[in-house]
Amino acid sequence: QVQLVESGGGLVQAGGSLRLSCVASGRSFSGYSMGWFRQAPEKEREFVARIPWSGGSTYYADSVKGRFTISRDNAKNTVYLQMNSLKPEDTAVYYCAAAATATIRPPLYRYWGQGTQVTVSS
Repeated sequence: QVQLVESGGGLVQAGGSLRLSCVASGRSFSGYSMGWFRQAPEKEREFVARIPWSGGSTYYADSVKGRFTISRDNAKNTVYLQMNSLKPEDTAVYYCAAAATATIRPPLYRYWGQGTQVTVSS
């Protein structure tokens, strides 16, 4: 088992920034690809960004490309999501997840965090 705990969410004005963190514990973090997803009220969960174990070949949803940056520190078992130029439409619960392979498909992520709320005011 891998336990994932997100933090860093909050309320921010449009144009502002937030940095989300996701700390993994339990079974080794080693080898897992990590992803960030988000879910707004009455909407399906959607892919935001992913990063493989090596840290290279990151991939982003078009809606966040150029504004969000995913990174990881394997020594700290932590993955980050730096969010800049935030927009009201970025408002959602953000989840981190771990998968055995680099993918954007939620069903292929085996472990999920509990989520952290991000609210962007206009």
